Amino acid sequence: MKPSLLFIPDISGYTKFIQTTEVEHSQHVISELLEVLIEANSQELKLAEIEGDALFFYKEGEIPSQENLLAQIEQMFVAFYSHLKMLEKNRICPCNACATAPNLQLKIVAHSGELQHIEVHGNRKPFGEQVIEAHRLLKNSVASDNYVLISRDLATAIELSKYYYSKAFRFEQGKDTYDGKEVNYIYSIIDTAKLTLKPFSNPKKVALSFAPQVVLHKNFEVSAEILIEYITNYSHRHHWVKDAEEFKYNEHEVTRLGTEHVCVVNGKHLDFITITKKVQAGQLIYGELTTSPPPVDKLYNFFIVTPKGADSCELTLEIYAEAKSIFKKAIIQLFAKKSLRKGMTKALNDLEILTREHRS
Repeated sequence: MKPSLLFIPDISGYTKFIQTTEVEHSQHVISELLEVLIEANSQELKLAEIEGDALFFYKEGEIPSQENLLAQIEQMFVAFYSHLKMLEKNRICPCNACATAPNLQLKIVAHSGELQHIEVHGNRKPFGEQVIEAHRLLKNSVASDNYVLISRDLATAIELSKYYYSKAFRFEQGKDTYDGKEVNYIYSIIDTAKLTLKPFSNPKKVALSFAPQVVLHKNFEVSAEILIEYITNYSHRHHWVKDAEEFKYNEHEVTRLGTEHVCVVNGKHLDFITITKKVQAGQLIYGELTTSPPPVDKLYNFFIVTPKGADSCELTLEIYAEAKSIFKKAIIQLFAKKSLRKGMTKALNDLEILTREHRS
């Protein structure tokens, strides 16, 4: 039987991150990162299982070449840290989960050996001594939470020397004892500064040259952080924007700059993208833009939250309707402005009712 590859990317700091941050957002962040790692699988590794904060891949009866394995490892580190950098730069949510997500790290353990399998409810999964040993290698004496560890068996199979180094890797030798058995490996701590991260869209702050057509103010008896969560979490929208028939969005994604959602009103689909603009220090802001609202060309909504105390804040809603033609500008002044004010006044009143229920 030919040896197989066992490959485990594991998110470091997961337990502390989940236990000390907002549960819903932390789950979304971890889910996104696991999906990013799965998408970075260029060697056609088979996913045996998602193990909370880790992925268990394997390649049955085949071990990639040294070049391909190291490229796969580097690709996953690049994908992981590129996504974290995007989360950091495009963050609008002030919660602890979103703020501390960039502190997460990644370790990868790679091992090889002959595999056995077990079948449960028609699902065939790797099983046996080598699987146990690969998972034990996650508990090692490497003084870092950001590294790749390759067992001696696998390093020997792909002729990877403990002296190998490159821009991404600089291997050292290590060993640990598990149940009286000494296991040797080589490992490389990953210097993230030496990774060539992927570029990502980084929306600029909007700077409008005209005054908003509608400005509304409302006080809320909840903290600024709680209010911005109700505004930015689209799962709450149908409770306070009741004129909309439907909201479509990615349920597994934390709202950030560049995220999109669709609002269906009177059968029309309004495509929104999350934006921002400059506000005063201490204020929280969520902005959204749609280019599909008749009769105007662009519609900007900015929700600006100013803390007033531990459990109180003021919300300022600014609505900018942009039109190029004189006819559309007239429509805004005669009809759209009044309609927007009426609709959003009702929405903010319903939002206040929703937050009042939170207090009780």
